[in-house]
Amino acid sequence: MARAGLSTERLTRAGAELADEVGFDQVTVSALARRFDVKVASLYSHVKSSQDLKTRIALLALEELADRAADAMAGRAGKDALAAFANVLRDYAREHPGRYTAARLRLDPETAAASAGVRHARMMRAILRGYDLEEPDQTHAVRLLGSVFHGYVELEASGGFSHSAPDSQESWSRILDSLDALLRNWPAAS
Repeated sequence: MARAGLSTERLTRAGAELADEVGFDQVTVSALARRFDVKVASLYSHVKSSQDLKTRIALLALEELADRAADAMAGRAGKDALAAFANVLRDYAREHPGRYTAARLRLDPETAAASAGVRHARMMRAILRGYDLEEPDQTHAVRLLGSVFHGYVELEASGGFSHSAPDSQESWSRILDSLDALLRNWPAAS
């Protein structure tokens, strides 16, 4: 019998909070059971395994990010849309470091296709329509933007920019300006 008050959604949210506190890699069904002061076995009626729990946290994080990005990008185009999307990722990583890590969990193809990750891809492509990029250049640009956004966020989170001037916010702004200029002047295929 399931313990009163426990549900898959409640456990997923608690797992997401735990990920933000101790790191996504440290999230397990055992750690979650300790948080609720219950036996591990009592959680298995709600989640199948630690991997299942992590997948659910990843799906939650992707959904939260997609909702925030959609709100931030509404009515924006070009550089404004690009900056809105990028700033959502950076802000989310600062607020929810464990969930941010979870959002990059490799999902099986079926789960990925049904996730909010599809919305992320659509939003990135919508941003690029403002720059008149066609395939395969759109795909190249999506990969570039993802690499820059996620790479910067990870380096900043690990303290990689905290030991030198200028401030990382100034660099972030310059990078967004540079990406906008690059996308407006995308090089022709060689």
